[in-house]
Amino acid sequence: MPPSIISLLSIFLAAQPIFAQDPSSSEDLASPTPISRSSLTSSSISTASVSVATPSGPQTVVLDYGSILVTSVVGESVVGGTSNNSTAAPSSASASSSSQSTSTGSLVAITGVNPAGSSKATATTSSRPRPSNTRPCNGHAELCNRKLSNVTMVVAHNSPFAVPHNAASNQVYPVLDQLENGIRGLQFETHYPNATAGLQLCHTSCDLLNVGTLESYLTTVRGWLDTHPYEVIAIMMGNDNHVPPTTYIEPFQNAGMLQYLYTPPKPNATLDDWPTLAQMILLNKRVVVMLDYLANQTEVPWLLDEFSYEWQTPFSPTDPAFPCTAQRPSNQDDEVSRNKMYMANHNLNIELELLGLNVLIPAYTLLDEVNAVSGNGSLGRNVDNCTAMWGRPPNWLLVDYYNFGDFNGSVFQVAADANGISYDRNDCCGSAVANAAADTDIHKLALSVFTAILSVCLLML
Repeated sequence: MPPSIISLLSIFLAAQPIFAQDPSSSEDLASPTPISRSSLTSSSISTASVSVATPSGPQTVVLDYGSILVTSVVGESVVGGTSNNSTAAPSSASASSSSQSTSTGSLVAITGVNPAGSSKATATTSSRPRPSNTRPCNGHAELCNRKLSNVTMVVAHNSPFAVPHNAASNQVYPVLDQLENGIRGLQFETHYPNATAGLQLCHTSCDLLNVGTLESYLTTVRGWLDTHPYEVIAIMMGNDNHVPPTTYIEPFQNAGMLQYLYTPPKPNATLDDWPTLAQMILLNKRVVVMLDYLANQTEVPWLLDEFSYEWQTPFSPTDPAFPCTAQRPSNQDDEVSRNKMYMANHNLNIELELLGLNVLIPAYTLLDEVNAVSGNGSLGRNVDNCTAMWGRPPNWLLVDYYNFGDFNGSVFQVAADANGISYDRNDCCGSAVANAAADTDIHKLALSVFTAILSVCLLML
């Protein structure tokens, strides 16, 4: 598309409002019966022995996630190491200590391996920021002993594209709010306009919507990870310009992210090959990074080839029935798919045919139904269908405008039901929702204007 037409589209898109749901108009629907999900067993659960400086001197406590035993830790200076005992019992010091209480309550510090990466339990001093969250394993101790491949998480489609008053956006809230609200997967496309600009976060074209550098975005995410040491997340990137995988090293390194990146012990990991959330947290390797095209783990071990580790349902779906068939990678045997993680793409689009060209735009007017817990075309119905078809829920639920739904946070209720855990509906999603308009007529007007402008642009080709 010529630059002049892209500029015209940019002017229009920048003038369009983002419409969010008014929670006061939402009907608080009853939660469906949670989907049963069995816990995969782990042959070896990492257990950290932590020495804490207290007025009575150093004492040892054991964090045993194998039995969901969480020990409260008091103090600012923490020294720790790791072991791989599958049946770790509390030491006599921790068992007899009167100043340490054992509960399923909060953790103040978890330490993993030493910075040099040695597997030996060598003592090291931690100076990481004081955690702002105190609930382990993505907020649910029940998930600690589950493998990453046995957990369902919500993914923000085009996470960085949350620009107010821009119809090219896919989210209302920026990434910090997304993470605070419960998003644990960040998906987006990257562009490389030139060597000087480096990797940029652009929607379709950097002339249409550019929200800045990948490095800046990752720096924000890293800051959140610093203060949330019990959270495991995934980053899924599109390599739109098909640049070499080594191009991604610099922004991740400069953002301080390398310390958190997990590398599987072998390529093409199957369901049983993934660690538990507790193991990832104890090792402090809490971020899985995937690239859709041209990943090469020989060159960049932590940058995973997305479709070697997971598969996806139809991409950019236009069918409100959301079929659960495997689309990417193509022609993969069903038996292979059954043993890999998978993503349910649940961001409904409307397909417009203009002058012989097919154009996809988000189905704004259907967001409340699409992100709902139940009903035709809902995220909840999609998860149920995929679970019936594949014998287990999706690992990743990709959604637009996660704050929309039949109530605030309905997408997180769906994930909680898939995991067989509870969800507090008061956890989502901020005051900005109440300040944004959700008028269906305006949605239709915006769509009509967009169609008219696009038609004019195409006539200029």
